[in-house]
Amino acid sequence: MREVGHLGPCGILAGDVREVRDGRPGRRVKQVVAAVNARDFDTAESFYAPDAVLDAADAGVHVGRLSIRRFYESWWSTYEDHRQEAEQIVDVGNGLVMAVIHMHGRLPGAPAELEQRYAAIATWTNGRIEKQRNYLDIDEARTAAERLAKERR
Repeated sequence: MREVGHLGPCGILAGDVREVRDGRPGRRVKQVVAAVNARDFDTAESFYAPDAVLDAADAGVHVGRLSIRRFYESWWSTYEDHRQEAEQIVDVGNGLVMAVIHMHGRLPGAPAELEQRYAAIATWTNGRIEKQRNYLDIDEARTAAERLAKERR
């Protein structure tokens, strides 16, 4: 019998790891992005292992689901409007996925939208993100992904 989660505001079944295990890394990354865009932190949190580590580059290191959730809630609460898009998703192999993310946001009262591109490298184990590291330098992330892929072979 398969455990069933709840359907979050972004239309993704929280706790449903079928897509994570079915070999479609692009789809699971897009699900995480959709959950964060919808501020559906229950669903976003459900993609992380209980003891996951998120190294968010210049925004600190967050250990455990609750800490990661609080980071997402705090980060996005500063914006009146925000969205992210996964521009490129690469299945590096052996549970390693790299995504280039384009983030857009508008701070309250700001005349213009802020934009930033970053790369996220995530290690998936047993259907959950065990470790994620974000890089502000996308070329550095690509180099790191290649190195990690060699280490995991």
